[in-house]
Amino acid sequence: MVVLQASEPVVGTRRVSAAVAAAGLSSFALLYAPQPVLPQLAAAYGLDPGSASLAIGVATASLAVAVLPLAWLAGVAGRRRVIVWSVVVSAVIGLLLPLAPSFPVFLVMRGVQGVAIAGFAGVAAAYLADQVGTGRLAGAVGAMIAGNSVGGMLGRLGAGFAADPLGWHGALVAVAGVALVCALFTVATLPRTTTDGHRAPARKGRGGGVRVGFGLVAPFAVGALAMGAFVALYNAAGFRLAAPPIALSPAAASLVFLSYAMGTASSAAAGRLATRLGRTPALVAALVVTVAGSALTAHPSLPVIALGFAVLTAGFFAAHAIANAWVTADAPPPARGRAAGVYTLCYYLGSGAGGTAGAVVYGHAGWTWLVVMTSAWLLLAALAVLVTRRKHLAS
Repeated sequence: MVVLQASEPVVGTRRVSAAVAAAGLSSFALLYAPQPVLPQLAAAYGLDPGSASLAIGVATASLAVAVLPLAWLAGVAGRRRVIVWSVVVSAVIGLLLPLAPSFPVFLVMRGVQGVAIAGFAGVAAAYLADQVGTGRLAGAVGAMIAGNSVGGMLGRLGAGFAADPLGWHGALVAVAGVALVCALFTVATLPRTTTDGHRAPARKGRGGGVRVGFGLVAPFAVGALAMGAFVALYNAAGFRLAAPPIALSPAAASLVFLSYAMGTASSAAAGRLATRLGRTPALVAALVVTVAGSALTAHPSLPVIALGFAVLTAGFFAAHAIANAWVTADAPPPARGRAAGVYTLCYYLGSGAGGTAGAVVYGHAGWTWLVVMTSAWLLLAALAVLVTRRKHLAS
């Protein structure tokens, strides 16, 4: 159990939670807004599913590449300042994105937007640790991820429903407008404390860095493999639901993103689950639930598919919350920013690579083989958690 150190600053969590939740809503609504309109993008630019999925993959890959440099920058310039610039710049790019004259230009703008979003994604967990202390970190991170899942859900639903009357251009503008309002709320309410911008002294020697790296292999693996599986399934979902025999409209197909409500609930409860069961059993259980939900989506019945997405989303967000809190809680204070940045790097590399690979597999082999591939990734992540526990017990 992590004990709150007296030297760690603790501020009221209500204002912090509201500001970070608004930033998460803005960031993740923007990051995944193109997902429900991928079929419309494919039709507009003459793309196959794999190529269209680059609208998501480029943004998440650029986020992954940028997260460590921005985590370092936050240690110099202040975490609050980086978060503020992140949410404002990403929202402005979101408003400009529909003006892109071609798909290559669209992808370049998505890449820049991914870099901007990295400022929030890579810094938020360490910022929360500074603000609330490690004793309340699991609950705070769970609440942050719940806000992120609400943003992802609302961004996808908003784009999906706006696509019918406004087209994909208007859909992306609508999401960006809401994101900008949330970003401005974050700017106005995100607290400052004496630790903001504080430069933690670097650890001397190799020992500390090696301990942080090897001790966190399991949550890093969960971040990469589980996120890759999750995004792969959701990237291909729009194509499957729009194609015969289901043949849903964009608005109806986007209802699958209501499953994110299950992720909101499960991520908020993940800290309590880990406390009750233990971190390793809770994380493995969450990954197994995700596999079970993925298997349900292979059924031809639409209600069973919807149930499968609800189950896999609940399992994934619980696993993500536990793994994220594991990284930030186990890293020593001087290494928190670096550890959180590496986790985010793994998470979004998994998203970019896994999401694109999943769309390619779906386009060439169909949904069943996509489920087989993603289930293998999830079980490999669970194996990494179990192996890490065995090595810890043996040491």
